[in-house]
Amino acid sequence: MNLHNHLDALYDAGLRKLNVSLDTFDAERFRQIARRDGYSTVWNNVRRAHDKGMRIKLNMVVMRGVNDDEILRFVELTQHNDIHVRFIEFMPFAGNHWGRERVYTYAEMLGQIGSVHSFEKLNDDPHSTAKAYRVPGWPGTFAVISTVTEPFCGSCDRLRVTAEGKMRNCLFAREETDLLSALRRGEDIGPLIEANVLGKHAMLGGLPPFKPEKQEEVLHDLSERPMVSIGG
Repeated sequence: MNLHNHLDALYDAGLRKLNVSLDTFDAERFRQIARRDGYSTVWNNVRRAHDKGMRIKLNMVVMRGVNDDEILRFVELTQHNDIHVRFIEFMPFAGNHWGRERVYTYAEMLGQIGSVHSFEKLNDDPHSTAKAYRVPGWPGTFAVISTVTEPFCGSCDRLRVTAEGKMRNCLFAREETDLLSALRRGEDIGPLIEANVLGKHAMLGGLPPFKPEKQEEVLHDLSERPMVSIGG
């Protein structure tokens, strides 16, 4: 929310791409989802960054009965703006009150969009986590990250290092590798990184598939350090 205080400095330093989370265009709904006020600040910062020519990825977590009625409005944002909207299926993380029945699926999103707008599939990078589309003639694009209904774990090459120097090979991983402590001891961290990568589970950080009959099992096995606590 403090982007406006640093945008010029970040731009001058060479930053040209931003990922911004915005789940709604409604101020009251924003407060309910984010548990704080700030819709106007976030949206105005998106506009400021876009006006400076920065490439914006706007991430919307779609939740059934919460904000799925705003999907078309987000898509229509790409009609006059070179913005990349990414719709994200509601994923389970500790404390976010996830339920399989609240997942608005990838297929449903495309169905809703297709009922109003024709769109075309774009070429995705082989390791992309998002499936990208465009309404022909519109400058912006949109995509769906289908972690729940169509996982892409086999081609995902994402790795994360947290602010405390812990390495994770998946957002759902429960295991972390402490790189910072090894660096402070003057140790070679190459073997630690290799072991972390080779220890990656085949799918979903070792969680069972996101099916209704597996819901309790999934919720029981969630990491105690969810995405929001590691900056993911």
